[in-house]
Formats: sequence, structure tokens, C-alpha cells
Amino acid sequence: MRHNPLFQSFFQGGFECSTHRPRTRNRLDLIAATGHDTHAAADYARLQAQGIRTVRDGIRWHLIERAPGQYDFSSVLPMVRAAHNAGLQVIWDLCHYGWPDDLNIFSTEFVRRFANLARAFTRLLTSETDAVPFIAPINEISFFAWAGGEVAYFNPFAEGRAYELKAQLVRAAIAAIEVVWEVHPGARIVHTDPVIHVHTHPERPQDRSEAEGYTRAQFDGWDMLAGRLYPEVGGHPRYLDIVGVNYYPHNQWIFRDLPFNPEFAIGRDHPLYRPFRYILADVHQRYGRPIFVAETGAGDEHRPGWLRYIGREVRAAIQSGVPVEGVCLYPIVNFPWWDDGRHLHNGLWDSPDETGKREIYQPLADELVRQQRRFSRMCSRTLSARTG
Repeated sequence: MRHNPLFQSFFQGGFECSTHRPRTRNRLDLIAATGHDTHAAADYARLQAQGIRTVRDGIRWHLIERAPGQYDFSSVLPMVRAAHNAGLQVIWDLCHYGWPDDLNIFSTEFVRRFANLARAFTRLLTSETDAVPFIAPINEISFFAWAGGEVAYFNPFAEGRAYELKAQLVRAAIAAIEVVWEVHPGARIVHTDPVIHVHTHPERPQDRSEAEGYTRAQFDGWDMLAGRLYPEVGGHPRYLDIVGVNYYPHNQWIFRDLPFNPEFAIGRDHPLYRPFRYILADVHQRYGRPIFVAETGAGDEHRPGWLRYIGREVRAAIQSGVPVEGVCLYPIVNFPWWDDGRHLHNGLWDSPDETGKREIYQPLADELVRQQRRFSRMCSRTLSARTG
């Protein structure tokens, strides 16, 4: 960890803010579904009480731009002000899988209007606070392209168009970055994507090449942004500012099993499992950019054990020279699952009651305190060694 940390707190909280259309075709709005829109101030106060001062949150483009070029920020302005009043640092997602219904995501108009949205929102932020904006233009470009452009898991429900969609999302992200920097040249840009490892079954060695190719594909979005892949989309190293890696218990599997499916994931006790510390090292070695764990978490009773594992792996990565800047618990509040609405228990807090109070999951809260203390001790030892 550095003398001047990138974030206000090493441990962070992320609010699920998806606004896409899943296979049911109904528009999701997870900020509303979790009650975060009406209880943002109380939610931020809860985070402060747990020692969390950096947050991942998002805007809802479909609510803000109901007519082309006309912006209504009433859905996010109270959140901006509540975070500012609480002294929290927010990493704002501008497009978390959703966009206005009148737009064709493959069109040049999509890129233009997304850039205009980014400009308008950054102006709003700079009018409300003098803090440096942290902007995540498009959430999980590589996953977005796979889910929406390859397997039609969610909008735009395309198949066989993953690279086309990936390139389009990169164009839009770059256009947004440029206008964000026009408004605030010091703004920091965050790009998140899942990190995965696809293994070859010992009895199917002929799958090795394809499995390795699948693993390498996780870097496509970042590589395009940096100008390493398909330079015609306009990438350049300056666009790859902060790299956020998203990692869950289902992010490793054996090739030909279903990707990102908990039923087919291999666990930490599997002989093929690659420890997370090495995945973090791979990403840092590839890009040399500031890196943080932008999403991580588990479900039900597995929550504290998973955080304990992530904490151990991140500390090991830091001690080996990987400058991990933070860990974001995601989601920080439970939410209804995209596909069927079932209530997931994967956060630190549950749904709010009529007064806005949320029940905390104490085993995870206790583990968070333990991890905060361990990282604080490690940071203190590192600082003493450098100054001694």
C-alpha cells in the first residue's frame, strides 16, 4: 500500500445499480429495488459507522435522459449531496448495463449521447463538490459484451456479436473519458471487469488452447482501452487509469462447463484452483496500473469466510509487490436476483424496513472489523519500515 492512498478507505462498499433488461425483458432498477434511492443518506451513514469511506454507486441513464439531450438529475442529485455531506468518496458508474430505450447500442448515436451524458453528470458533480471525480464509464466491458453480445443473456440480446459490442462499448467509454477530462482534467477513471481462470480438464488436454484463449479474453476490454487490441477503436494507454478486478467464488471453472455458474465453479479446495494472489499479480504485471478489488462477495453463511480468504490473498499480493489499493464488498446490501427476483443474502445489510433501518449480518460485520485491523497493522508496519 502507498504513502498516499488512492481511496479514502481501503475497504469499500458497492451498491448494486444494474438497470438492464434480462431475459424477461423487464427493466431492472436495483437502486430502487434495494431502497437505496430513498435511503441513501442512512445507507452512507451506516457505511461511515463501519469505517467505510469509499463507495461504488451508480446513476440511472434511463431515468436521467428520458428525451434525447434533456437531463433530469433528480434521481441522483440527493445521492450526490448525501455522499458529500457524509464525507464519502464515490466511484460513479455511468452505464451499468442499461441505457434509454430509444437508443440502438450499436449506433454512432449511442456513443455521442453517452459522451454528452458523461459531460453533463461531471458538470453536476463539479457544481456540487470540489472533490476529484471518480468515474467508471461503462461497467464490465468484457462481461457486458459476452452476456449481451455473445449469449443473449441480457440486452441487447445479440449472439455472435461480442467483439462488435465490445468495440462499441470501448468507443463510448473513450468518448466519455475525453469529455469528463474536459470538465475536470484531474478526474480519475475506473474500468472494472471480472477476472477469471478457465482450466483444462486433466482428461481433455486437447482443450488447453481454447481454455487459455477463454482466459485471455478477460483482458480484451482493458487491452482495447489501452490501444493494445483493435487500435482502430481509438485506445491509448492514458485511458487505462485505474483497473478494478471483480472476483467471486464462481470465477474459476473447467472448460466446457458453464461459465460464471456456481454449479460448475471449482472451489478453493480443488487441485486446479489458482489462488487469487496470482491473478492479481497477473493483472498488475500486464498493465502496471493502480489496481483494486472492485467487487467481491459470497452468499449466505459463506460471506465471512470468503472475505477472510480475499483478505489473506490481497495481503499476500501486496507483500509480493502488487500495489492493491482497496477491496470493495459488493453488494453491500442484499438485492433481488436479476433473473427471477429471489432475495439474495450476499450483502452486509438486508432490505430496509419502513423507517429505513437495515438489519446487519453480524458475522460479516465482525470479519470486516478483523480484516480492517489486519490491513491497518500491515500498513503501519510498511510505513515504519519505509520511514525507519
